[in-house]
Amino acid sequence: MLVGVALLLVVLQDAFEVMLLPRRVQRTLRFMRLYFRATWTVWSLLGARLPAGARRERFLSVFGALSMVLLFALWATALILAFALIEWSLQPPGPAPGSGASFFSEQAYMSGVTFFTLGYGDVVPHTAGARLVAVFEAGTGIGFIAVVIGYLPVLYQLFSRREAHVIQLDGRAGSPPTAGTMLARHAEADGLDKLDELLREWEIWGSDLLESHLSYPMLAYYRSQHDNQSWLAAMACVMDTCALVLVGVEAIRPLQARMTFTMARQVLVEMARSFQIQPSRYDGGDRLDGAAFARLMAVFEEAGVGWTSGSQAEDTLAALRATYEPLLDGLARYLLLPLPGWTAGDDDADHWERGHRGLIASHLIEQLSSRGGTSKAEEDDPARWRRLLSRFRSD
Repeated sequence: MLVGVALLLVVLQDAFEVMLLPRRVQRTLRFMRLYFRATWTVWSLLGARLPAGARRERFLSVFGALSMVLLFALWATALILAFALIEWSLQPPGPAPGSGASFFSEQAYMSGVTFFTLGYGDVVPHTAGARLVAVFEAGTGIGFIAVVIGYLPVLYQLFSRREAHVIQLDGRAGSPPTAGTMLARHAEADGLDKLDELLREWEIWGSDLLESHLSYPMLAYYRSQHDNQSWLAAMACVMDTCALVLVGVEAIRPLQARMTFTMARQVLVEMARSFQIQPSRYDGGDRLDGAAFARLMAVFEEAGVGWTSGSQAEDTLAALRATYEPLLDGLARYLLLPLPGWTAGDDDADHWERGHRGLIASHLIEQLSSRGGTSKAEEDDPARWRRLLSRFRSD
């Protein structure tokens, strides 16, 4: 009786906190936390043995959905076992009815049938207390199944809302998204003044992500549609962009960058605390060493991004990076999510550029956006523009 009641209360409390309670639970000792930490440790160790690439990402992407299915199964099994123990303790002494089955096995069978409201009637409770427990178990089973059915759409709605913004970075910041690409593309299209609006949207995205991932921390294990995209990579790109604006980009006012940066850093702090992750050791050269910084400055110069040329700009940027990159790296190591660099690689192609005539579409859109439209391109060099269009059509 005592073991059954204790198990019942523990499972019901854990299920209530996970599926119904919108507030983050501060208690360290929780079944859900132990379960995800143990299962992810095993799953990530197996995934780390696979070579980095699509195969590893496919294997790791299964964990989020599979872990939830196993969690529901564990909860249901534990509830059935708890009710079976309680029923067993309430039955009158004597030999078990039926043919050869042990008394507890029959109570476990009856508990399972009652929990899923099948009601075969071949095994029934024999005391008033056992009948009352059976009624309570049937109600618990119906409620549990109903809550699970209602819980999954909420979970996937939050996941879809998170991923919609991540996918939008493909055209604005590349694949994988980088701060250098984001600033360069906006500068080439004379759109640096639009970055305030974009960073405002990402400030809202950060607050939404913080609320959803603290209430439903298992969402952090759900991976994006593409191997080189993730919510953490998007966070890194946005924070890097804010850091560059705050330190040295001249054409953008720093207020919105400051607001978005503080919101994003709060997300990192709370997420690391939720998963009990320690920040990585920071040496300043993990993602932006001297050579990478020089490439970033070359990208800015080519795109026309105004950058302060003060001698302390690189040191100031390094100091600001030290406030968030260790947290980013700690989460990336734990979740096995690769972090993007600060500039795109030579072979990095956006997802929208792939497929039928994707490269042609990329070149044509680049020409139109950088020249200010068809009329401006024709005025600059009509013959060259006609040759270019002819080559695009023939290709």
